[in-house]
Amino acid sequence: MVKVSVMVLTYKHEKFIRKTLDSILSQKVNFRYEILVGDDASPDNTQAIIKEYHQQYPDIIVPMLHEKNLGGFGKNNTLRALEKAKGQYIAPMDGDDYWTDDSKLQKMADFLDTHPDYVACFHNAEIIFDDDSHPNQFVNPPDQKEIVTVEDFIGEDEVWFIATSAILFRHGVINHYPQWFHESKSGDIPRYILLGKGGGKFRYMKEVMSVYRKNRNSGMSFTDGYADAEFLKNRIGMYKGIDHELNYRFHETLNKNIARYYRMMLDSKQYVDKYFKQVSAAIQYLRLGKPSSAITKEIIREYIFPKWLSKTYSFFALLPHRIKNNS
Repeated sequence: MVKVSVMVLTYKHEKFIRKTLDSILSQKVNFRYEILVGDDASPDNTQAIIKEYHQQYPDIIVPMLHEKNLGGFGKNNTLRALEKAKGQYIAPMDGDDYWTDDSKLQKMADFLDTHPDYVACFHNAEIIFDDDSHPNQFVNPPDQKEIVTVEDFIGEDEVWFIATSAILFRHGVINHYPQWFHESKSGDIPRYILLGKGGGKFRYMKEVMSVYRKNRNSGMSFTDGYADAEFLKNRIGMYKGIDHELNYRFHETLNKNIARYYRMMLDSKQYVDKYFKQVSAAIQYLRLGKPSSAITKEIIREYIFPKWLSKTYSFFALLPHRIKNNS
């Protein structure tokens, strides 16, 4: 019987996939596990490397090599792997990340075995930037809560504190993936909401047991474009979906979060110098965010009744007086 299904999702990961698979294959466990490797039609050498590893470990590695990209921001690739997974527990993994503790799977599976009231457990992870644009950092702070519920994923700002490579969750807890899940560019946030919405708990383990790699040439690590209106609209749609999914229990808080994206949209590349687009987004921001009077005045001044419009209004308002004085 397979206890853990490790799901590795790859796209253009030829530079990283060997280290990823080696870190999984080095795990010391007393149970059977499988590695499903779903490649979303990589144009590079990723699929050839997966085939090579499958030949070496035919009883462990299950290649799922798609001829065409499945779309859905990588989530269709994920769902295909989930359909094939045989394990009691699921360990997701991006093909450019890797594990750093060879007892990770054993520790996490042991916890879920002995704590049936938890839907998942997770650990800390180190973030490294391949282009050295930022210093290495950790996903979780020293004061990270040990017991987490769905409420902890809800905030007036975006909340994310579980790296993809850091979680182990029960297979079958999520039995339906709603439309907003499929449409969202984010995979982690929707998954954690769906795992926790029934009241299940997540347990945090302080050990750093994986690396979350951010690189500009593959995967989704750098696709969060806060200056891009399309990305911001996608986030708005995701949080509206989460609001509905949780029966509007956190409606006011989520509205504050959604308002943030409307505020960012005002200065996005598609909205700059587009008056009517900016007015629409500004009104949504003011309606949902309910900012202070000072900020409200600033938004009205800069985006709803900006200087150029004020000058135009003044010109036409004073025009009759000028005509009269010149006659």
